[in-house]
Amino acid sequence: MKKIAFNSIVLMCILSWSIRLSAQSFSPQNSPKYETRAVWLTTLNGIDWPRSHAMLTQQEELRQILDRLKKAGINTVFFQTRVRGTVTYPSAFEPWDGCLTGKPGIAPNYDPLQFAIDECHRRGMQLHAWVVTIPIGKWNKIGCSQLRKKQPKLVKKIGDDGFLSPEAPETADYLARICREIVANYDVDGIHLDYIRYPETWKGRTPKTQGRANITRIVRAIHREVKSLKPWVMLSCSPIGKHDDLLRYRSYGWNARTTVCQDAQQWLHEGIMDALFPMMYFRDNQFFPFAIDWQEHSYGRVVAPGLGIYFLDPREGKWTLGDVERQMHVLRQLGMGHCFFRTKFLLDNVKGIYDFVVRFNTVPALVPPMKWQSTELPETPEIIGIGNDGRLRWLIKNADSSTLTYNVYASEKFPVDINNPANIVTTNTSLKELIIDANFTGNYAVTSVDRYGNESRPAQLQLRGSSDESDKIDLSKILKADQFLALPPKPSTVDAPYVIFETILGQPVTVQPYGNHYYDVSELPDGFYQWRTLNEKGRSHRMGFFSIKHQSATCPSSK
Repeated sequence: MKKIAFNSIVLMCILSWSIRLSAQSFSPQNSPKYETRAVWLTTLNGIDWPRSHAMLTQQEELRQILDRLKKAGINTVFFQTRVRGTVTYPSAFEPWDGCLTGKPGIAPNYDPLQFAIDECHRRGMQLHAWVVTIPIGKWNKIGCSQLRKKQPKLVKKIGDDGFLSPEAPETADYLARICREIVANYDVDGIHLDYIRYPETWKGRTPKTQGRANITRIVRAIHREVKSLKPWVMLSCSPIGKHDDLLRYRSYGWNARTTVCQDAQQWLHEGIMDALFPMMYFRDNQFFPFAIDWQEHSYGRVVAPGLGIYFLDPREGKWTLGDVERQMHVLRQLGMGHCFFRTKFLLDNVKGIYDFVVRFNTVPALVPPMKWQSTELPETPEIIGIGNDGRLRWLIKNADSSTLTYNVYASEKFPVDINNPANIVTTNTSLKELIIDANFTGNYAVTSVDRYGNESRPAQLQLRGSSDESDKIDLSKILKADQFLALPPKPSTVDAPYVIFETILGQPVTVQPYGNHYYDVSELPDGFYQWRTLNEKGRSHRMGFFSIKHQSATCPSSK
């Protein structure tokens, strides 16, 4: 039997482009509740932050950056914490980076990492400490020069730069101690490893199998130190964007596993890595097949490709906004999330990327829970009610409330559907109260969230209306039959009489009358497609994407 599938179970269609780009809208029904939406916030040379060496100016600048990221739906910030053998926090191992004061080795008048954590958490966002591992900067710069004096056996010179040697067993212990220091002293949500690989210019490398074993030894050591302290801290890395050559698509000599010895998919399989953010700074058939490969080898963990939005800048590349739009729509279909390199290009709204992301992430999303670490649900809060001061309050009776945060939902309907992300009011607040909108007269629900991201059952507060059985979703009306694709109703503003289905690369497959609710796609092979309107003059406008997966009727559902 043929089954149309999303993540091998169901088919979803992504809505929707309007005919004019300026009038784009994205339906909240198409936004998932759980989706990693991340950015790399680079402190190297202050290219994302900070732009000033004055403390108060730095802090205000970071607040403004985070406010704008929050507006764009970003829920995860990779804050560059170890730069090039230098750091942006007080460390017992390495000197201060010069981005903060203008003078390497000189401490600022505050703790930037702690400040960034507090500001992210205040906005319900996660902060992951971004640790650049193997490169340690120019040979005579402070990071490299101090490290080679302390640990000369660990450092190798390549050109004008210094690198930690993956082949020295002590390298794993050294990097693990740095990560342990961060996790022990700060309430970070994750440790994000960058450049956890051989330099491509490395000479006299051992055989590939041994090279992969050397890098994996480092990952295991860091995993052991991090998880022994705080098992809920997410360990992730940013591998090269193509894991390896595929059967039909070559990586042209630039891939993670073979070229630089990053066995990243195996790290997920082994359980020593919680998430991957592959640097997929490519387009078209150098992007989509490799994204699918990452998704198919995610082993239930988080994989959110990094998108090279810097190529939107004419000085960097020749990408169009449409290149990124298409990538983001397909990634959402695959359930993979997205990560932007880097923050400045997003906030500078290069070619309208920020405006698009605000519309694309029209409703909030939660970071996916780490179910592979824990599945126990936290205690359900108890709603006290809304006081005369306009504050909704709740409490936790038995659990240690210091380990919990809270999500608040609101809806005109009752009970409030917490599976609908459009109902999210606030996420991951550590407070037990919320000032409510005085103009909203609907109903509320509150859940507690543990450090792994597991969410409790909701506590409901009914202020108006009554439960309505007719509001319940009938899934049989969404998928009429296995061979049919359900599309949204035809907008009244669209006069095109046809809909055309094409491959991702634009090859037409079939044309059908536009205006039906269900469309026969039984003859389409497995794959990812786009659908477009088509008028009598042959003009066409892309409307969205969908996927098809053929399955046996006896095949068990994926979990």
